[in-house]
Amino acid sequence: MAFDSFAAFLSMEGHGPYVWTCYGAFFLLMAGLMIWSVRRRRAVIQSCRRQFESLENTTGAAATRAAATFTRVNVSQD
Repeated sequence: MAFDSFAAFLSMEGHGPYVWTCYGAFFLLMAGLMIWSVRRRRAVIQSCRRQFESLENTTGAAATRAAATFTRVNVSQD
């Protein structure tokens, strides 16, 4: 083993506080990012669901029709 004891491992010849602070900050930020991402995803899904339901309620049967119509255009090659 590279260290004589667990205390030597934690101190890492004086560099321990910096190393463990960096590890702690990294894991704290990763956990925060994961929590934020899950909450943001749920909020977006709820927003889309509310928007879809309000659109469905306001249009009624019109939602089953095509949303757009397309007209064929004849282009002359003169």
